[in-house]
Amino acid sequence: MSTLSSRRSSIRIITITGFLMGLNIILSAMGIPVPGGHFYLSDVVICLAGLILSPFEAFMVGGVGSFLGDMLYYPDAMFVSLVTHGLQAAVIALIMRRPNSSQSLRQAITAVTVGAIIMVIGYTIGRSFVYSTPEYALIKLPFECLQAGFGAFFGVLLYRRTHLKETAEKYGIR
Repeated sequence: MSTLSSRRSSIRIITITGFLMGLNIILSAMGIPVPGGHFYLSDVVICLAGLILSPFEAFMVGGVGSFLGDMLYYPDAMFVSLVTHGLQAAVIALIMRRPNSSQSLRQAITAVTVGAIIMVIGYTIGRSFVYSTPEYALIKLPFECLQAGFGAFFGVLLYRRTHLKETAEKYGIR
């Protein structure tokens, strides 16, 4: 019976990971034009994945999902997205899985805040040296901060208010 339960849990995790990865890819196509680039809603999905999944699964959603989305729509940024969003999601997941933690609102806010900082720094460095200039990166910096804050806020809001935390625990996703 334990093996069947474990198998069902694995299928659920793979399904949710794939669903969130697909949602990340779709949202990567829907950028809102801002000075210096676009504003993306995919950070909400990346933060949410970090809050409910393991670090590996969160990396798959954040890093690989963003990589695939950029490969389809904005290939210049795909490797920056792989590293930055992958690291962002994995670090959020690691903070949420600290031993003896109560998974409190404070912990979720801390996790997404650290993730937001990683995202802003990663994209600023990527924009400065990989596919643009430091001056261009500074133009985009306020929008990177806004995007990171938006993703963090709504990621935590969805996690807490839609009972995804309880559902993930109930079905053995975390």
